[in-house]
Amino acid sequence: MLEDIQAAIPLGFFLSFMIGPVFFVLLETSAVKGFRAALVFDLGVILADIIFITVAYFSSFQLLENLSNQPGLYVFGGVILLVYGVITFLKKDIKKDKPSLKTKKGDYIGLFVKGFLLNFINIGVLVFWLGIIIVVGPNLENTPNRIIVFFSTMLAAYLITDIFKILLAKQLKKKLTHKRIHRVKKGLGIILVICGVVLIIKGFLPKDQFNIEKGFEQMEKITE
Repeated sequence: MLEDIQAAIPLGFFLSFMIGPVFFVLLETSAVKGFRAALVFDLGVILADIIFITVAYFSSFQLLENLSNQPGLYVFGGVILLVYGVITFLKKDIKKDKPSLKTKKGDYIGLFVKGFLLNFINIGVLVFWLGIIIVVGPNLENTPNRIIVFFSTMLAAYLITDIFKILLAKQLKKKLTHKRIHRVKKGLGIILVICGVVLIIKGFLPKDQFNIEKGFEQMEKITE
């Protein structure tokens, strides 16, 4: 059991630094709205991960193959990210004076849902968790208790690492001006557009580009 925990912690740390839309939105939320807002957003992200892990556990390699044969799912998720990124980029701030960095209680629900949906619409996240299940499952002897401990530790390490990222990003809050916040949001919009385009391109790639077996063989070599 201790070995499972030790193996899960580095993966959780690595997961926290995977570059994607969630990574940048988390940092932007922390810098603009503060620690609590970013933490609530991150909890929404983790809930989506828990759902994906559950689906992955009760699935099989066949489901992963079916996902790779359904490029429309990538295109769908990519279009949503693309549209969201364009809206973020083009959205104009109503207030021209000093930005309000306070978050109302009612906004936390929206942030939680935002974190959940931003992670949930990315079908690549489900493919990632399916891959992890396929790779580590046999090493854990497919024992439910060991799998629960492993992924719980992994998500805990992910959350703790994110908390440190949030605290570091929060230090930027004192230096934020209206112009800088506007630039941050513009940059975030561009990043979301890029992530959306990447997903759409994945949807149009030839089927042989989704060489899942080869990819997981490489993952197994890394974990050995």
